[in-house]
Order: sequence, then structure tokens, then C-alpha cells
Amino acid sequence: MDLWQLNIFCKVIELKGFSKAGNAIHLSQPTISSHIKDLENHFACQLIDRLGKKAVPTKAGELLYHYARKLIALRDETEAAMAEFHGKIKGRLVIGGSTIPGGYILPKCIGAFTTIYPQVTISLIIGDTDQIIRDVLSGSPEFGIVGAKTSHKNIYQENLIEDEMRLIVTCDHKWAEKEHISPDLMFKEPFIVRERGSGTLKSIKLSLKEKGYTSENLNIIAEMGSTEAVIQGIKSKVGVSILSTVAVAEELKAGTLKALTIKELNLKRSFYLITHKQRSPSPLCKAFTKFLKKEFSDD
Repeated sequence: MDLWQLNIFCKVIELKGFSKAGNAIHLSQPTISSHIKDLENHFACQLIDRLGKKAVPTKAGELLYHYARKLIALRDETEAAMAEFHGKIKGRLVIGGSTIPGGYILPKCIGAFTTIYPQVTISLIIGDTDQIIRDVLSGSPEFGIVGAKTSHKNIYQENLIEDEMRLIVTCDHKWAEKEHISPDLMFKEPFIVRERGSGTLKSIKLSLKEKGYTSENLNIIAEMGSTEAVIQGIKSKVGVSILSTVAVAEELKAGTLKALTIKELNLKRSFYLITHKQRSPSPLCKAFTKFLKKEFSDD
């Protein structure tokens, strides 16, 4: 067993396939399979099940993946620390982002940072808020940006970005010419929600609770697992939804979607930078979080 084999194993799990992993790290599928077989021989157990075209970890594979990610993160931290010793910012950094920051905010920041520091490679993990919090607790990624607060004792959390959510409808919706509507009117309309665990859904529930409502007041017709799926659902007239204006900025600019405020509801929220309280950040992590704070303090 070596770190390169563990890296290949993690890629297969994360991309859910041997050929996809091979494309990502420029190896043939037979080579990928050979490395996985070596690991299975080393640990004397099957690590991956092939379900059709999808590769999923066995129970043993899940256990190995948990520790493999920690080992790879420690390797990256070591590389960054030694680079800092030589006065350089270089190496690989794994970060996490919930759907909105991960899909719409962090990619631009990563591009700007790697332009300044071309010897840096950043790997972005995207999941819902609960998943990113679990990932940070497990040791990889080093930090995350999520859309809801957590009370976990081992998570340090600080406000990084201000966000505003609004009710999003199509340009030909009956409310498209309105600037705002009442909650009672919204409750009658077919409504699309994000999956449980998303920061967006948690923020909506909190906003409703502050005014004496619950999510049960909503006429929920569909639950979708990503913001992009919700956007497509709105465009397909499945229903309306409350989303971050960041996520629909292009559609709002093009006029294909419209954003309305909802009377009485405070739909402003924050995105939070989260780190593990008991883990020391790598030099590269410190450099990137400092860069992020400077980027958003200027807004």
C-alpha cells in the first residue's frame, strides 16, 4: 500500500467509477483496476462493489476511504509546510463548499487565487451543508463554506459572506410584474424545496419560524437534491422556490427568471467559514482563507 494507490482508490469512490477516475488522473482503466486489486490483496478484503456502471465502496471500503482521506490531507499539509519553509506558497489544498458557495462563489475565488499562486492546486468538494460539516470534522477538507450555522462543539464558525434569498418565478409567471407578495399568497402556490440538510432549506425554515410559520404552510410539490435542479424545476413550471440571488444571477440578468421579496420575511442570511477547532490549519489553508476574507471584506 502507498499513498498513490490510496489516492487512486479515493478518486474511484468520489467519481463512482473506474473509467472516470482514470480520466481524472490520466491512467487507463486496467491500471486503475490493478491498483485497486493490489489494495484489496493487501487488506485481504473486497473494497469496491461494481453496481452496473457505478463503483461503490463496501463497508471495508468506506472505512478505508475515511482514513485514506486523512492520510492524503496530511501529505498535502506536509508539502505546503515545507514549501512555506522555503518561502513559497505551493501544494494541494482540499476545501469544501455547500451548494451555493461551492457552485457559484468558490470557483471564481479559486481561479483568482491560483492565478496569483500558479503552483497551488485546489480540490473543491461540494455537498449540502450537513455533509460539508461532517467532512470538515473528518479531516478533509481543511475548511468549508456553508449556508447555515452549526452548534457542533468541534466546529469554529465565522461569518464570511452576506447573502439574500428571494422568491424566484419564471418571467411569464402571474407574479412576474410584482416586486413583493404576502406569505399567505406564496403558501397557495406549488413550491419546490431543497433536500434536508441543505443550508437553503434551513434558512427558509428559520425565516418562517421567526414569523410564526412552518414549512408545513408551504404547498410543497417537489423536493430536489441541488440548486440547479430547483432552477430547472422553476423554469419547467413545476413550481416556485426561494433561492439565493447569487445562484440565479445570470437568469435574472437575462430576464428569464424574476426575483420577488416576501412581505414580513427576513430572507437575508450569511455563508460561514468553518474549520475544525482542534486541527491546526496548514500554511496553504491560512493563505487561502486570508485571501477569501480580504476578497469579501472589500464588498
